[in-house]
Amino acid sequence: MSATQNVPVALLEALAAGNVNPYLGPDVLALVPGGAPVPATPEALAAFLTERASVPHKIRKRLTAAAQFIENFKHRKTLTGLLDAAFAPSVPPTRLHRHIASLPRLPLIVAAWYDNAMQAALASRTHWGQAQGLPQGEHFGTWVGYYDAVGKAATEEDSEHWDTLLYQPLGGVAPAANYLVSDSDYVEVLTEIDIQTPIPPEVKARRAGRHFLFLGCRFNDQLTRTFARQIMKRSSDRHWAVLPETLTRNEVRFLAEQRIERIDLTLEAFVSVLTGEAIVTPA
Repeated sequence: MSATQNVPVALLEALAAGNVNPYLGPDVLALVPGGAPVPATPEALAAFLTERASVPHKIRKRLTAAAQFIENFKHRKTLTGLLDAAFAPSVPPTRLHRHIASLPRLPLIVAAWYDNAMQAALASRTHWGQAQGLPQGEHFGTWVGYYDAVGKAATEEDSEHWDTLLYQPLGGVAPAANYLVSDSDYVEVLTEIDIQTPIPPEVKARRAGRHFLFLGCRFNDQLTRTFARQIMKRSSDRHWAVLPETLTRNEVRFLAEQRIERIDLTLEAFVSVLTGEAIVTPA
């Protein structure tokens, strides 16, 4: 079966019509030629942090716990400084980022990592802006930061008028170094996320009736599943995820629960179909 036969026509049509919200995970950075210049997985980010700050061995591979230890014993400013250093290199947009940015109808993109690649790809557009999750330890009572196309602080009302909204639920290095990364950051958000408090109103409006397409995402941990579930809430009843790997039982259960159709292609092969490049066979 060719790659084109593995990609549902309904997805391609809905994407062209602006009825699909792309949801990008950190694994999209595997498409950067020569490798991403920033940590491209939670494990890689944990390794970056623990190489630069002493953390107990038993939590060195657990990103949120390692970040919490650094925050507790070295201060939040130290943690933020390390994250700034980790994501200081600008990530060149991949062909996936560029293709998404070229879509004429693009109401909402979710980018669930801290890099700037999707922002850089959107620089060719004008009427767009972003909403980023804010850590409560630094912005108590304010859940979302808004920024316009040039990175200037904006408002929730401004976001209603943007043709494209880039939502980074975990924050991002640019333009204001917002990071949800430590255990305490997530505890604050997860306490409220069931009632949708941390979700920007415009995200709620732009997801209504639309599908989601998950790219570079795995659902093999509870945090990833929780954020995806809550961001998708009250959207369409049909979604897609590019997942060529062997799935865990929790992932299989999550896909069924959320009505997410698995596309068994490598991300590179899927992007080749989207961009009309050479057809390849699925992994």
